[in-house]
Amino acid sequence: MPSFIIGVAGGSGSGKSTVTEHIVSAIGSEQVAVIIQDNYYRDLAHLTPEQRRKVNFDHPDSFDWGLMLKHIDDLANGLPIEMPTYDYARDTRKAETVTVLPAPIIVIEGLFALLDVDMRKYMALRIFVDTADDIRFIRRLERDITERGRSTESVIKQYLESVRPMHRQFIEPTKRNAHIIIPHGANKAALEMIVARVKAAINNDELSVSAYFEEV
Repeated sequence: MPSFIIGVAGGSGSGKSTVTEHIVSAIGSEQVAVIIQDNYYRDLAHLTPEQRRKVNFDHPDSFDWGLMLKHIDDLANGLPIEMPTYDYARDTRKAETVTVLPAPIIVIEGLFALLDVDMRKYMALRIFVDTADDIRFIRRLERDITERGRSTESVIKQYLESVRPMHRQFIEPTKRNAHIIIPHGANKAALEMIVARVKAAINNDELSVSAYFEEV
């Protein structure tokens, strides 16, 4: 059977990673390949540190869509990929890559996972994680300070100048492209329902995917 590809989108701090981790844990890591869109930021090594700080990392143009689509296509056709990794402190792509092997289930996780029409064509299931703005901001603030070495002032400035307006312009509208919208973040009931339906879909290739999700 071809891979069952799932897109998981939502704003920064919405709980996308929690949804992905639950799918991997419930189905088994050997059965799931994960592509993280954040790893596909364009390499800005050719810019000075001052120029990098002026880049809007919350705009779709900050991502290497060509490479990401190629990697999705490779995995879908049974080929392993070398997924890039990103240095958020320096805003450059690292030399190290992560080998991702083909698997029965492929999860594509990212802010704009449901934005690109060519990417959506690969997806049997499209999920949008919908979380309140204040909760998302708090989570982003904590993450950027502890994991990415950012100051409180820089996180707030970026949120007001780019994160919030880009979310409203590009991310929020992609909810209409989702089969399932998970309200209030990655809640347990929604996660259990998603996993059960994914298992049912991949274990019964006689029925179309829409038969499992059309009533949601």
